[in-house]
Amino acid sequence: MAQQERAVRTRQAILEAAGAVFAERGYGSTRISDVYQRAGMTKGAFYFHFSSKEQLAQEVLDTQMVSQTGHLPGYAREVKLQEAVDSALLVAHRLHFDSLLQGSIRLSIDQGSDLDRRPPYQAWVDFQTEVLSEAKERGELLPDVDVRMYGELLVGVFSGVQIMSGVMTGWEDLEERIANLYSILMPLIATPETLAELDISPDLGRRLMAERGA
Repeated sequence: MAQQERAVRTRQAILEAAGAVFAERGYGSTRISDVYQRAGMTKGAFYFHFSSKEQLAQEVLDTQMVSQTGHLPGYAREVKLQEAVDSALLVAHRLHFDSLLQGSIRLSIDQGSDLDRRPPYQAWVDFQTEVLSEAKERGELLPDVDVRMYGELLVGVFSGVQIMSGVMTGWEDLEERIANLYSILMPLIATPETLAELDISPDLGRRLMAERGA
């Protein structure tokens, strides 16, 4: 059991080191040696867990699917639409310090590779659509809202805003930008009663992580 736990920790350490290196250099300029040296490990330890840079990068990229939904088991809000806001501001907050998420985001927009960059986007669209569908069933959305269209819109505009924030300020203002974005978009889909209940504060992601003890 102890050996298995060490293997899990080693694999996670490699992934986190890879996230940091990919975030800094992109896929094309990253070498495997950069990753295992950053992790403080040997070449043999790396190849025990990963067969290639492409496999490693794909796994880093796919971690974004967990980060974007970002909820603990059993997590639920009384106002379902709040969960869509929470997911965006949690990602915005974590981008300040989570190297694995930073690397995944960099890989998702890095076109200099043969990685399948679709799964993270699709997973987040599906998550947003599911949340919006349940919110609509509860009467939280305006009657004519196309939940699939808005699920794709929320993911698309978040992606664009985070890219711009990354270029302009290194994500320093991302939480404020995302809060502003949702403050503009939510009145287009939420009933007035639901809108009055939503928390779209820039510090929401930080507060949610503190509540979880993270």
